[in-house]
Amino acid sequence: MTNKEKGLKKVMELVARFEEQLPAYTKSDYNETQVRIDFIDPFFQALGWDIDNTQGLAESYREVIHEDRVKVGGATKAPDYSFKLSGGQRLFFVEAKKPSILIKNAMQPAYQVRRYGWNAKLNVSLITDFEEFAVYDCTKKPNPTDQTSVARLDYLTFREYEKKWDFLWNTFSKEAVINGSFDKFVATTATKKGTTTVDKEFLTSLDQWRTLLAETISKENKQLNEDELNFVVQQTLDRIIFLRICEDRGIEPYGSLQEALKGGDYYKNLLQEFKQADQKYNSGLFDFKKDTTSRQVSINNKTLYTIIDQLYYPECPYEFSVLSVEILGSAYEQFLGKTITINTRGKAVIELKPEVRKAGGVYYTPQYIVDYIVANTVGKLTVGLTPTQVSELKIVDPACGSGSFLLGAYQYLLHWHKDYYAQNKTKNTLTPEGNLTTTEKKRILLNNIYGVDIDTNAVEVTKLSLLLKCMEGETQASIAQQMTIFKERVLPTLDENIKSGNSLIDIDYYDSQLDFGEERKIKPFNWQKAFPSVFNRNVQIDNSLPFKEQYDKVKNLDATTKEFISSVVREPVAQYGTKNNGGFDVVIGNPPYVKVSKNNIFDYFLLHYQYQDYQQDLYLLFLEKAKHLLVEGGLFGMIIPNTWLQSVKFRNIRNYLVENYFWIKILHNKNYVFDAVVDTHVLIFQKNKFIKNANIQIDICEAAEIKKHQFIDQYQMPTNGDVINILANNEEKKLFEKIKGKSIFVVDISKTYSGITLFEKGKGKPPQTEEIMILKPYVSDRNKNPVGKNWLPLMRGSLMNKYANFWNNNYWVSYGEWLGAPRNPKIFEAKEKIIVRQTGDSIVATIIGENIICRKNLHILIADTLSHKFILGVLNSKLTNFYYQQINPEKGEALAEVKKTHVEQLPIPKNYEKLIQNQIISCVEQLLTLNKDLRTANLDTQKQQIKMRIDYNEDKINALVYQLYNLTDEEIKIIENN
Repeated sequence: MTNKEKGLKKVMELVARFEEQLPAYTKSDYNETQVRIDFIDPFFQALGWDIDNTQGLAESYREVIHEDRVKVGGATKAPDYSFKLSGGQRLFFVEAKKPSILIKNAMQPAYQVRRYGWNAKLNVSLITDFEEFAVYDCTKKPNPTDQTSVARLDYLTFREYEKKWDFLWNTFSKEAVINGSFDKFVATTATKKGTTTVDKEFLTSLDQWRTLLAETISKENKQLNEDELNFVVQQTLDRIIFLRICEDRGIEPYGSLQEALKGGDYYKNLLQEFKQADQKYNSGLFDFKKDTTSRQVSINNKTLYTIIDQLYYPECPYEFSVLSVEILGSAYEQFLGKTITINTRGKAVIELKPEVRKAGGVYYTPQYIVDYIVANTVGKLTVGLTPTQVSELKIVDPACGSGSFLLGAYQYLLHWHKDYYAQNKTKNTLTPEGNLTTTEKKRILLNNIYGVDIDTNAVEVTKLSLLLKCMEGETQASIAQQMTIFKERVLPTLDENIKSGNSLIDIDYYDSQLDFGEERKIKPFNWQKAFPSVFNRNVQIDNSLPFKEQYDKVKNLDATTKEFISSVVREPVAQYGTKNNGGFDVVIGNPPYVKVSKNNIFDYFLLHYQYQDYQQDLYLLFLEKAKHLLVEGGLFGMIIPNTWLQSVKFRNIRNYLVENYFWIKILHNKNYVFDAVVDTHVLIFQKNKFIKNANIQIDICEAAEIKKHQFIDQYQMPTNGDVINILANNEEKKLFEKIKGKSIFVVDISKTYSGITLFEKGKGKPPQTEEIMILKPYVSDRNKNPVGKNWLPLMRGSLMNKYANFWNNNYWVSYGEWLGAPRNPKIFEAKEKIIVRQTGDSIVATIIGENIICRKNLHILIADTLSHKFILGVLNSKLTNFYYQQINPEKGEALAEVKKTHVEQLPIPKNYEKLIQNQIISCVEQLLTLNKDLRTANLDTQKQQIKMRIDYNEDKINALVYQLYNLTDEEIKIIENN
């Protein structure tokens, strides 16, 4: 009998018993606790769940968590059950009710379970009294007035359990979760229309509260400047939210903040609450010795009442007992992208920060990326160590934002220590429930976690997030015990760990700086002075390098290298030793992707950073900075745009990384990780310039699933900084090098240009206005030539294909200096030229004639002496597309682009026989004609005949190009299969 059949048999026994005594079970005195013991627990046991923790796991590792029952005004403050796998993320909640409640029509239980699920970012959750069983979609924001049918995915009674057993087992059994059936149900069944996630909703609330506070405080406290205003608003919000979260977690009495609204000056009442909180928590968040500004301001009662009222039921949709710190962080990350400014009329205005506007927004790193980076850096360095050794590890995020990476690192260390202490039965480190003691959580936080951000508010949010993580699992009783027995306050002060400053600019910036208003915004920062204990320490030798097995594979090392390796390799089993090697063991994060404008900062970077050979992008500067922050043998893990590897103009930084780091892993993200249109890689590198890695692991992430792709050899990477294709196998690389060796390149035989920019505000003569941007008067779908300015045919990428021009008197431009970027008119006067489409993951080219203007999504190629038709045949060949995908491996990506620099690198055979060249030209001429004929053919038989001839000529060109490069059958097969 299968587990599924055994489960059904057990459930049918429960059904029979329930049916037999139905009148007794549906009486009001048969309570929720009884139905859980008699029916609901056995029901989920039948689905394979260890409901009673027969494995004897610690609370946080159980498959099913029976949540603490906190009653507030008759309402329960936590779901009855949380279902997990091996202590991982929650899968779904289950709310239990007594059978006398009619679940089908009861609005409050439906709202309650949806509210829990929505706040925890779960897709579905359940309500049952065994008599009834309801499945709810938790992706839609719940409303107390919703009918029970809203977002209900399924409903059945106990008499339908047998008929619906396939659905129940295949969706909610433990086996279904393990084999992925639950995930499939969530992906295909949960209703997504109208979805508003809790982090986005919370961001909306944060924005509303900040706007309200900013307007009120600026109006009533004219003495505050912009920095002070931002600080007070942020601190006030953080303090209120911190205490409100503590209430829902049962750490503070529920409704404490509401008590401050019962009379007098509400803000003064709140200040008293905050001062009491300082005595209890000691977090720095409530430190009024440091914060003298907040005490001096006034905030009217109406504003505070509005904000606090919206944090409580029924106005508040948030359930902070299940709303994770990580979810709060994703909302805060967006929140930090805005700032409060005071306009000329003295009014507070909320607007995007200039750098955020320039970058296109703020993008929170998904948890699976954070986990990958933390596991491959912090996780590698903790292997085989003791807590004493782990306490020496120093982990930093130099652009920490809301603290997502530091939270991930801290969470990893909390789990690591809990496992270690449980396995080794270490005394005085775990609570009776199997959780870390508060003292231990504080010790780990202070010893291991560091962060820097230029934004002062970001620093405060990071502190808030870490402190809330430190508070997880605490209760009023545990806090009272600490304060009475151990005589210590609950939380540590993080001022020495998380600091505000510019990670990339040292205090030598002052040497040439006269405008200290500008310096205030730049925030120069000296790492050594900020973290003396990190940079002046003697590093313990046995905790920085868990990759010695890689070194053992490398042969023929010179004596100097061997001596160096023996001095820095730190094995878990090695004897303790020291080396004066100050710095951080781990640098992690998601640095900003912002190009630096030419100003004082640009000049500073030019002087202090050596490997920025094309443009200064902050993420590239952080790559260079990481080396100076790391101990020898330290690891860095960052998510960055893939241009570091694929842009031909980033040679210097690429060569710097090859020469100074031991490359461990690169994760290639096939999908966009962020909402922004940017392709990304994750780098896991080790600071070590003496040796390279013959086994770099290349992983691929698609739809949030990470898989191994292949291993590549760092020794085989070009030392001149050439573009590297990490996805190519060895056979592809050899073929690429063969083609390259037999080629000259497009840049050698022609000039390449970008097309025109039609509209750009402030550009053109006269400068384009907002009205011109909206009306777009310089383009038309018909020829206006007799009237007005110089109207000419306009080509764009969608109007062409291989050997085809689809322009049909239907797209025109008034060409002249009034355009955003009109380019040199001589480009378009050339009688013949090749155009290459920019959008796409392959080379698509054709030929056009004179006086046809091209938009910027086309590249224009004008040859010096070689036949355009010969070049076109080579460009459109399979060999060229293979070569292109080696220098720009974006195949299959949604918004792949062929850049001008890529076109210039495309190969043209060095030695071509005149006979073969003429044959290619002949085929190209036929293809240009055939593609015209195809557009005018009416009969399907005619079209099929033309397509066959097109295929024949394209195949012939491919064969001739292979012949020019002397490719073998095996090499041709590689290209054809590609």
